[in-house]
Amino acid sequence: MAIDTDRTFKPINIALLTVSDTRGPEDDTSGDILAQRIKDAGHKLAARAIEKDDAARIASRLNNWIDDQGIDAIVSTGGTGLTGRDVTPEALDRVKEKDIPGFGELFRWLSYKSIGTSTVQSRAMAVVSRGTYIFALPGSNGAVKDGWDGILAEQLDNRNRPCNFVELMPRLREV
Repeated sequence: MAIDTDRTFKPINIALLTVSDTRGPEDDTSGDILAQRIKDAGHKLAARAIEKDDAARIASRLNNWIDDQGIDAIVSTGGTGLTGRDVTPEALDRVKEKDIPGFGELFRWLSYKSIGTSTVQSRAMAVVSRGTYIFALPGSNGAVKDGWDGILAEQLDNRNRPCNFVELMPRLREV
């Protein structure tokens, strides 16, 4: 990461969604890891919730946050696997305007270093919807660390060079 020290850091507002049929606030360890990393990076945790593995409920929550002008980006954890209950990518398909294919590709490349070929079971992805970034990470603690530390920490820092997601935010709604 090449940080341009001549630029002032610009915190953004990030909503955090955990997708799980089994986790609650008391044992949402991957959500806790992400929440701490968001705050440690200097960003604002604008909202946090847990939703069951139900595409309609996830899409509804996402739509509410997308329409909230106080939220710049959404990071989710969980529901990106291959089982019948893993429906986070399908929920993102319901709300997206554009895919960010490189995010999932880079995530799996980073994850390969940690878990080898098991990374092919991840459907981590990112999209843009109505000017809001949405990043879907797997639900394991290692996966959220890989996703935040290896991609999001840099791309959500406006000082990152040669480019970053933050500097594109004002232009995401262009037609």
